[in-house]
Amino acid sequence: MLNKNTETFLECDKEYEEADIVLFGAPFDSTTSYRPGTRFGSSAIRRESYGLESYSPYQERDLLDALVMDSGDLELPIGDTEACLAQIEERAAYILSDGKLPFLLGGEHLVTLGAFRAVHKRYPDVHIVHFDAHADLRDEYLGVKLSHACVLRRCHELVGDGRIHQFGIRSGDREEFRWAKEHVRMHRFSFEGLEKTIDELQGVPVYVTLDLDVLDPSVFPGTGTPEPEGVSFGQLREAVTAVCSSLRVVGCDVNELSPHYDMSGGSTAVACKLVREMLLALKP
Repeated sequence: MLNKNTETFLECDKEYEEADIVLFGAPFDSTTSYRPGTRFGSSAIRRESYGLESYSPYQERDLLDALVMDSGDLELPIGDTEACLAQIEERAAYILSDGKLPFLLGGEHLVTLGAFRAVHKRYPDVHIVHFDAHADLRDEYLGVKLSHACVLRRCHELVGDGRIHQFGIRSGDREEFRWAKEHVRMHRFSFEGLEKTIDELQGVPVYVTLDLDVLDPSVFPGTGTPEPEGVSFGQLREAVTAVCSSLRVVGCDVNELSPHYDMSGGSTAVACKLVREMLLALKP
């Protein structure tokens, strides 16, 4: 049994036994190749959420009524990437074994691989819905296969062709885009095609991974690799809410907040509100 953290995200203070969804953080950014700092993202989301309401006027729902527990951040062995991924996988597998939904707060995007390994073992037919500015489909980056730039390529090795659905992609090297045409379903620059994807994925298990740099840097400057011409907060909120409320989501994550690159606190507030909206839309 997991114990709730002493400081929780909004009203996510239910006991483990009664919770349907369990939050946990992975403060890891050891493979970040540009601007580090995402290891502080999960704690910032938790700490700064006190300034926000638990009630969503968009959905007319309140986290006070939701069965969500915040189990806090993992204590990861920074410096050993595979050991960190194994610890993330272990926590996600524990939550899944009790019939609950794991909700991971990163951290850099590589943390997704740990949680997704656990989800894939339990749901071998799982699909991935991926929101991101970057394709993350490199086979290796600077000679390393366990990199934030390779995370969806490693996930593809588990699920195979046609089961990764990417939205908002606007950055990557030439080979990634060439490879994507044959192996994944990439929707570049926007969320066009999301409604059709939701229709196609009815009834199948889905893992949702949200890299917050899919947002335009004018909305979300607090990230390690900002990419111009991203989506708005409203567009992303509507997209993640649609996915979480319409599909059989069995696991998800939100990652790539580097809070100290936006000292106004605006980026952290954006991340908090998106986590709130996803939690309220999920149907465990």
